[in-house]
Amino acid sequence: MFRWTNFPLVSFCICLLSVLGSAFANEHGSNSITVFTIEGNDAILPCSLTTNIVQKLFDWKKDGQTEVFMYDAGVDYNNGRAGQDVQFKGRVSHFPEQLRFGNASIVVRNTKVTDSGNYTCDFPRLQPRETFHIKLLVNHTLKDRSEDMSVPASKPNIRIFDVTKNGVVLQCEVHSASPHVTLQWQDADGQILRAEEPQNSDRQGHHNIILQTTVTSTNTNCFRCILKQEDINHMTDVNITVSDKLFEDKCGQSVIWFSGWIVGVLTLAALLAMLKGVMYITNQRRKRNQQNPGLAESSGTPLKMCV
Repeated sequence: MFRWTNFPLVSFCICLLSVLGSAFANEHGSNSITVFTIEGNDAILPCSLTTNIVQKLFDWKKDGQTEVFMYDAGVDYNNGRAGQDVQFKGRVSHFPEQLRFGNASIVVRNTKVTDSGNYTCDFPRLQPRETFHIKLLVNHTLKDRSEDMSVPASKPNIRIFDVTKNGVVLQCEVHSASPHVTLQWQDADGQILRAEEPQNSDRQGHHNIILQTTVTSTNTNCFRCILKQEDINHMTDVNITVSDKLFEDKCGQSVIWFSGWIVGVLTLAALLAMLKGVMYITNQRRKRNQQNPGLAESSGTPLKMCV
């Protein structure tokens, strides 16, 4: 259970957060505040009324459904109450000495990135009902990498690799990256694009990766390649804009190709018909010659005119 070790300092922090929360609420018309922290640190989520809440009930939830902490007239998740989500079990406490002053704030210890989200502090039995909204943002820990040979990879190289009848082929590549790198193509709306199987090569722990995708004319011509190195929490991306003319040229090439195919088929058909006609005439002459041998002999002698 949380113990009050530095009353003046913590009280000052709580009061400051409460004032900021009230100012934010007045500006936006709802009880809301954003709390920032670094992964591994403790985070205080402020919530308070102006009346004694020792005999009241308040319930903290994350994203509208995950049970974070519940207090009901002296009974809470740290002294026998069941129902707390396993994600927060043993990591959340409140300020018992401050309940008589209306303080329903909680402390989330040893925060994780997955703790980030939208929290509510709800007093369901009050008339009218009171609900406070707090957004928690937990950033990754900044690590000392002075002895780590791993370095964030630079931005990937992207280019238009080819224009085919199927679309415009985009290529994204990164060289000599360490640790392992993954590449991903997305459109302007953040939708992941289907890509070819990445080409990977590894030399002494340094990775070379090439990833290609084929795009067609859609409602956007802006695309981006995202590079991720999850081992060191690194991500970067590069954008590319494909000219509408390339999509038009691709369509034109398809029409030309189809037209050429049609012309080729018609030409071949004409040649076959001509060949068939020649063979037919030759066969007919051969049959006549076989039926009238004398005609074949005399056909070569010119006729003399009678005087």
